[in-house]
Amino acid sequence: MTASPPAAASLFLEDVILGEEWRTGTHTVTAGQIAAFAELTRDHHPLHTDAAYCRSRGFPAVIAHGLFGLSLMEGLKTELRLYDSTSIASLGWDKVRFRAPVLAGDKLHLRMRFTAKRPSRNPDRGVVTEFLELVNARGEVVIDAEHASLILTRNAGHA
Repeated sequence: MTASPPAAASLFLEDVILGEEWRTGTHTVTAGQIAAFAELTRDHHPLHTDAAYCRSRGFPAVIAHGLFGLSLMEGLKTELRLYDSTSIASLGWDKVRFRAPVLAGDKLHLRMRFTAKRPSRNPDRGVVTEFLELVNARGEVVIDAEHASLILTRNAGHA
């Protein structure tokens, strides 16, 4: 498993090695971040804002929104800088599963593995598929998902 980005911080489609794995640094979730996400998204469901309500539902405290975790996954992946100058677009997230709650104080990191790649109709671009897992300090996967990215090929540099 690779822990840090390559020296040349941007991968072209041809550089992607299927099965190669990456691990990010750690991020600690805070109650303030959960509250800010609730404010930003206007999702003030009591699961994310009311500790007593959460305890009545079997959680020890307020839980982060699932989309908070998914957004964090994208941010952590971006910190790897794999596509700094080759990224064109996110093509979407598939098979997203919220496997365990994310609580304030949780220390999380991301594991990512390349699972597929293919050229697109445009020879300057290709699609990379990644499998991502958000993992807490206890080693539990809290969210997993597939993501597709549109990135440049080496042909783009010669156009």
